[in-house]
Amino acid sequence: MSLKKYFLLLLGILMTFQVGAQKRLNRTEKQILNKVATYETEAINFLEKVVNINSGTFNLKGVRAVGEEFSNAFESIGFETEWIEMPTEMNRAGHLFASIAGSEGKKLLLIGHLDTVFEENSPFQKFVKQDSIAFGPGANDMKGGNVIVLYALKSLYELGLLENKHIIVAFTGDEESTGKPLSISRKALIDAGKNSDIALGFENSTGFNQATIARRGTSSWRIESKGVRAHSSGVFREDVGAGAIFELSRILHQFYEEVKGEDLLTFNPGTILGGTFLEFDKQKSEGTVFGKSNVVAQKAIVNGGLRFITEEQKIRTRNKMRRIVSQSLPLTDSNISFVDSYPSMKPTEGNAAILEKLSEVSQAMGQGPVSAYDPSKRGAADISFVAPYTNGVDGLGTMGEDAHTPQETVDLTTINALIQRTAVLIYRLTNEKK
Repeated sequence: MSLKKYFLLLLGILMTFQVGAQKRLNRTEKQILNKVATYETEAINFLEKVVNINSGTFNLKGVRAVGEEFSNAFESIGFETEWIEMPTEMNRAGHLFASIAGSEGKKLLLIGHLDTVFEENSPFQKFVKQDSIAFGPGANDMKGGNVIVLYALKSLYELGLLENKHIIVAFTGDEESTGKPLSISRKALIDAGKNSDIALGFENSTGFNQATIARRGTSSWRIESKGVRAHSSGVFREDVGAGAIFELSRILHQFYEEVKGEDLLTFNPGTILGGTFLEFDKQKSEGTVFGKSNVVAQKAIVNGGLRFITEEQKIRTRNKMRRIVSQSLPLTDSNISFVDSYPSMKPTEGNAAILEKLSEVSQAMGQGPVSAYDPSKRGAADISFVAPYTNGVDGLGTMGEDAHTPQETVDLTTINALIQRTAVLIYRLTNEKK
C-alpha cells in the first residue's frame, strides 16, 4: 500500500468515527468556555507583549527574555519551571519546560517554541493591530500558539481542574534553526515524549476544521564534485575528462529522472557553485566563485534539502542518491553528505484517534468536524521528535497568514475560540483512564 493510500485510509477511518460524533459539552466544559472568555483581552495583550520582544533564534537574550515571561506566567498557575541551557558552542539560548506531576488521566506533552525567524536586524519588529488582525514577528508562528497553551491551562487552573494531572509544557528556543547535535538540543523534548501518553503541538493552524497527524522530516544534503583543471579546448580528452560542472549536472539530472516520484518525497537543490575556485559560507548560505569559459571547472558544489514521510523512505532515498553520485564521469570524483534536521511524523491510527477526540470537541462547540491536513503542505516541527514514542496531533495554534514574512498576521477574532477548544480537549484527555 502506498503512503498516499494509507493516509487516505486513515481519513476514511476518521470519517467513519465522525458519523454521529456529536457528544455535547457537559456542565463543567461550559464553565471552561465561560472562564476562557474572561481572559480574551488579557491573552491578546500578553501576545502583544511577547511579540514585541525580539526572539530571533540567534538573539539568545531575546529568546531567554520571552521564556522568562512565560515562565512567570506558568509559575503563577502552579507549574514548576526549568530553563534548560544549551552548551555555549551551540549558539542557542535553551528551552523552557513547565510541568505539573500528578497521577490522574493521560499524561500530556504540550509543544511550542519561543524563537522566530526574525532576527534583531529585521525591520519587522512590532505587534500592530489593524481591526480584527494583528501584524507581528512570530505572532502566528508561534507565540500565538504558546499563548493558547498558557491561557487554556490558566483557565483550567482557575476552575481547579488541573489538580493531580500530569502535564509537561515544552517551549523550545531554536525550532526555526535547531541546534546541533540534535542529541543535545532535543534530548529534553524526546525524554518528555517518552514519558507522555499524548503530544499536542501548537504550531500555527490551517483552520478550525483541519489539524496535522503527519509531518514530513527534513534533511540537508551537499555534493562536492572535482575535475581536472585544464584549457577548455581539451575538455572530454582522455587526460582531461568532463570537468566538475558537467559531473555535478549529471548527478542532478539523474536525481530528477531516477529519484523523484515517491509519495510525499521531495528534494531540492537550493544553491550551486562551480568553477576554478569557490568559497561557500554555510552560516550565511552565500558564496563566491571564480572561473572562465575557457577553463575546465575543477570544483562544483550544491546544497539541497530532502523531505520524507518515514525513516525508511529517507534511508531508501539516500541510498539511491549515493549510488548515482558514485557513477562519476571521466576524471571526475564526487561525494555526497547528509545532515539530519527533523525526523518525520508518520500518519498512524493512534494519531488519527486523537484527531477524532479533537473533532468531537470541535463539533460539540459548533465548529464542525476536524479532518487531517495534507502533510505535503506542512513544514517540519518539534512534535516530530517525539512522534516515535507517543501519539499526537499538531497545528492547534493560532490562525493567520504569511508566516515567516514581514506580512505575518494573526486573526484576533479566533483566539478565544481556539483557547476554548484547547482547554476542553485538555480537560477531556486528562480525565481519560490510562
